[in-house]
Amino acid sequence: MSFDEEWSAARATAAAANVSMRLNHVPVEPGGSGSGGSGSDLELNQDHIGAIGTEAYKLHSRLQTDGKHAATATGEAAGALTKEGFVSGAALLKVNAVWESQVKTLVAACANVSNGLNYSLSSHAKDEEQLHADFTTSAIDKYLK
Repeated sequence: MSFDEEWSAARATAAAANVSMRLNHVPVEPGGSGSGGSGSDLELNQDHIGAIGTEAYKLHSRLQTDGKHAATATGEAAGALTKEGFVSGAALLKVNAVWESQVKTLVAACANVSNGLNYSLSSHAKDEEQLHADFTTSAIDKYLK
C-alpha cells in the first residue's frame, strides 16, 4: 500500500470516527480541561525557557570539550595500526572524522537552541515593554482629552 493510500485510509477512518484533526491539541480528560486547567494549547514560561536555554548552553560547552577527548588517542591508535599494515587504521581515522563532524553538528545545534531561546526571551521582553508604554501612553492620552 502506498503512502497516499494509507493517508487516505487514515483520514477516512478519522472522519468516520468524527475525530478532529488539529495540531497542538491535547484531548480533554474526564474531569479536566485537557491543558492543565488553563484552556490553552501551549503555555510558555520565561523561567522554563531560560532554563532550557541554559541547559543547551551547558551541553554546548561540554560537547566542545568532552566530544574531543578521545581524538588524540584515536589518532595515535589509527597511526599505529596503519604503520603495522592494518587496514583498520584507515577505517579508524574515517570513524574519527565522522565522529568529529557529528560533534560539530551537535555543538552547532545546541548553540542554535541556546541563542534562539535567548533571542526569544529578549525579544519578548522588548515587546512587553513596548506594549506597556503604548497602553500607558494611550491611557494618559485618554485623560488629557
